[in-house]
Amino acid sequence: MTDKEEQKKVDRQNIFKLIVSQFLINLGDVLINPKVTLPWLLQSLGAPLYLLGWLVPIRESGSLLPQLIIAHFIYKVKVRKWVWVLGSLIQSLCVVVIGCAALLLEGASAGWVIIAALVLFSVARGLNSVASKDVLGKTVIKDWRGRVTGWSASASGLITIVMAVYILFFFEGERENFSFYVWGVVLATLIWLLAALMYSSVQEPFSELDDRGKNFFAAFQELGLLKTDAVFREFVIARSLFLCAALGAPYYVLIAQQKSDSALFVLGLFILVSGLASLLSSPFWGLFSDYSSRKVMLMSSLLGALSGIALFLSIKLLSETSHVVWSVAILYFILSVAHQGVRIGRKTYLVNLGEGNKRTSYVSVSNTIIGIVLLGMSSISLLTYMISLEGLILIFSMITLIGCFIVLRLPEV
Repeated sequence: MTDKEEQKKVDRQNIFKLIVSQFLINLGDVLINPKVTLPWLLQSLGAPLYLLGWLVPIRESGSLLPQLIIAHFIYKVKVRKWVWVLGSLIQSLCVVVIGCAALLLEGASAGWVIIAALVLFSVARGLNSVASKDVLGKTVIKDWRGRVTGWSASASGLITIVMAVYILFFFEGERENFSFYVWGVVLATLIWLLAALMYSSVQEPFSELDDRGKNFFAAFQELGLLKTDAVFREFVIARSLFLCAALGAPYYVLIAQQKSDSALFVLGLFILVSGLASLLSSPFWGLFSDYSSRKVMLMSSLLGALSGIALFLSIKLLSETSHVVWSVAILYFILSVAHQGVRIGRKTYLVNLGEGNKRTSYVSVSNTIIGIVLLGMSSISLLTYMISLEGLILIFSMITLIGCFIVLRLPEV
């Protein structure tokens, strides 16, 4: 076998391992989804309502804010897949804590324990976020990077559908019975451990060590990229505005739960439409991202904004409860399709925008800024004391539309 044939074999093996490991992580995420599963869990446990508004900000910003610090240490690591493995191990422990809280506690105490576990889980996910894009850029050629992300998300969507069908048609029990959830947590823990094992076998070339890893304060000097790199700055602004689509997602679930007589039915239904969205749309977005990740961001963000506007109109126009629940579920499906496109498109765009340690700088700086912006935008949820949930979703949609115009100014990569 020639060197070229051997390299192609290694590339295929790496692609397979990356898809499988990412698929496993996505599957485990179903059980602690801050947009669907956790809002349902907290409300069923009787946790304070104000905690629900912090689920998405904690899950997202907790993994984003520390990334400048994480990058500082990664610059000193030659083989960066082990950073990803460490993050997965920590996340598996956090999932165990969430499962124990659901089984043993209730009310405010259960809510705060779950929130605390979610904080640590999110910080650990930051390790995965920085390392994964670096490893992806080093082990997969540019023409396949979007498809790797797309196919892993699609595969996890299939398993998500299976879980939703079980909840909707085969699970028998009262909403207070969390045994099925706890067994799911046990499965999720094993899934994260298996993902870590699979990722550890990726054949990753050594990274070039960077002097920035020697000086702790040099990590914060990377923020200067926002001033010197115009394309990167525009990307960060657009991505910041797209956060509103994710922030609005939990309120779809809450609206449906308020209009339905069965909280468990709402959980199964929304997990089902979320899984269908991943299964059906992710391969398309991944393939499209390898053609133009910029256009993927544009189209998907526009779709997400339109789904929010349509939800606002449907709540105002439809009076029968059953119609409202199903219309919200359909619009959540559209929002989930859009979210997959935004996620795959912006990941592919950022990985292709830089090379080597510059890619690591792009990832860490953008994610840290996004974490800060996310915390600020989460304060918009306080408007629920003044306006309706559908009115808040409409505001989020308008902000997302502004992001669409920013993406129009970005160049192709």
